[in-house]
Amino acid sequence: MDPNVLKTHPAFGQIHVSDCIDGMAELPAGCIDLAFADPPFNIGYTYDVYDDSLESDEYIQWSESWIRGVHRVLADDGAFWLAIGDEYAAELKVLAQQIGFQCRSWVIWYYTFGVHCKYKFTRSHAHLFHFVKDEKHFKFNADDPSVRVPSARQLVYNDRRANSKGRMPDDTWILRPQDLPYGFTADEDIWYFPRVAGTFKERAGFHGCQMPEQLLGRIIRACSDPGDKVLDPFSGSATTVAVAKKLGREFISFEMSEEYVSLGTERLEQIRVGDPLTGAADPLRSAPATNGKKNESKAEKLAREEEERQRWATQQVGPQLEFQFETMRAMTDGELINAFREIHDGHSVDRVLLDPVLSDRLESACRRISEREPAASRRQRLIELRASGALTAEGIHTERPTTIPTTTLERFSYAAELAWAILVQRYPEHSLDDIFTDPKLLEEFDREAMLHAADADPLTLRWCATQLRSWATTAREHQPGADEPEQSAPKFSAAKNWTTTSGPTSKSGSAKGGLYQVLAQDGSVLFVGETSDFTVRFGDHLASESAARFWRNEAGGQPKIRTASIQDATGPERRLAMCRWLQENPAASRNLVSLWSTDIPLGASTPS
Repeated sequence: MDPNVLKTHPAFGQIHVSDCIDGMAELPAGCIDLAFADPPFNIGYTYDVYDDSLESDEYIQWSESWIRGVHRVLADDGAFWLAIGDEYAAELKVLAQQIGFQCRSWVIWYYTFGVHCKYKFTRSHAHLFHFVKDEKHFKFNADDPSVRVPSARQLVYNDRRANSKGRMPDDTWILRPQDLPYGFTADEDIWYFPRVAGTFKERAGFHGCQMPEQLLGRIIRACSDPGDKVLDPFSGSATTVAVAKKLGREFISFEMSEEYVSLGTERLEQIRVGDPLTGAADPLRSAPATNGKKNESKAEKLAREEEERQRWATQQVGPQLEFQFETMRAMTDGELINAFREIHDGHSVDRVLLDPVLSDRLESACRRISEREPAASRRQRLIELRASGALTAEGIHTERPTTIPTTTLERFSYAAELAWAILVQRYPEHSLDDIFTDPKLLEEFDREAMLHAADADPLTLRWCATQLRSWATTAREHQPGADEPEQSAPKFSAAKNWTTTSGPTSKSGSAKGGLYQVLAQDGSVLFVGETSDFTVRFGDHLASESAARFWRNEAGGQPKIRTASIQDATGPERRLAMCRWLQENPAASRNLVSLWSTDIPLGASTPS
């Protein structure tokens, strides 16, 4: 899809007062990356301006019109998600397939607070269909840590052969999660998110049929990338576009009610990119188990829920694995030290926290003792125990080095800086150490870094960030010696279109390394990097379509590149030149400029 098609289109970034069929007809074909539709279910619900009680044939005919509109505007590798009730789920699935969609998943959304029925089973679910145009070529972020789940090898057996990226979720069927809270997880194709009830803080207040932000967050993360175009034909409470904006996507939506458009627009104006999603992602927060005592204390409730979780865990992995959790207290320092002793295998605290496999082993060892303390708190305490000398005093020696070649770290350091800069923008109060001790922030870092370095593994990218901090400090604090020749400012070439072969050449062939600038269409500098080999670096930068799309969106079209060769320079010499350039030109929007230009408190010393 040509990003220039939509760059100047006035429709994006807002909700339009329009029938969606007319609105989509004004959009260029193939311009949408992800469409999510939660249309009226034709069950007689009272809307502001829409009649939700059409004759069946009329409803099917109307549905065909708007679904054909979605098919036309959707990119060839795009995704279309449809939320629908029981009454027309089968009909609309068949209809979408006749129009040309392929169904990839049929997800059941199980929600609490279903409307009670006296003479039939109470309904507490809706259907979510995941459609694509081409079943062999579509966007699905299967390597995104927020989509994958840890494997049994990682969490239960501590098997070194485990894939550090985890696995794709299973299919499953489960009965009422209120009565079996740990038998139902968000990793399966029955999704358990609480419906947005009238008393919930998340409730927008002006629309009776509101989707949870957490549910839409999963769909948008799985089927689109930052900067992609998201369409909601039925804006309603504006939740789809609100989540799209929070997650850094472009968006457009249509709504027939002028009042809903006005209130939805007001909701959008209060949102910033990077804001956290609201609503409970944890089923236990909204559906407590039903067999508890009426006046049970918080401690009794925690104990009962833990007993239920242990019972479920034993059923899942076999009676030979009996977990002895003590959830009524946090781990003692001694227990945390012993858990580290059990799994560290000679590695340092930093390696254990940054290595996905070792980190999962630590969590597994800790959870055998206590689950009450958050993982981020345990990880922070482990760092403090290391700093205080408590590990050494207990006879724990971490002499096994982490050996990632410097050439590998230099190759992927740009991806670590891009990810770090994005997280600093989202969470300016957090240091790099904060990011690496909080598992959720660490997942965000991985997701952003791997977008730009598809060939790198999470450990390498995390280690790159720690080395980058050390390298930047060295460059920032460099004091030239008396006999050191003065470095001249790098001379950048004229701008040209950025491709994998855009590196400079010399009389003897390719000029291997130096500095480069990635430019937007208006000539502004997006990113400055240094490399020992332009060809390799540009190939890494543009290796995936997602990364190439990121830069096109940032640039407002085809990005440009300028290069400055620095013959026979070492890594420290190139970083020193880059540091000086950024200090003099601090406007690069995708660099972590403060890392190179000021002595800010970005974390502790280099790990071992």
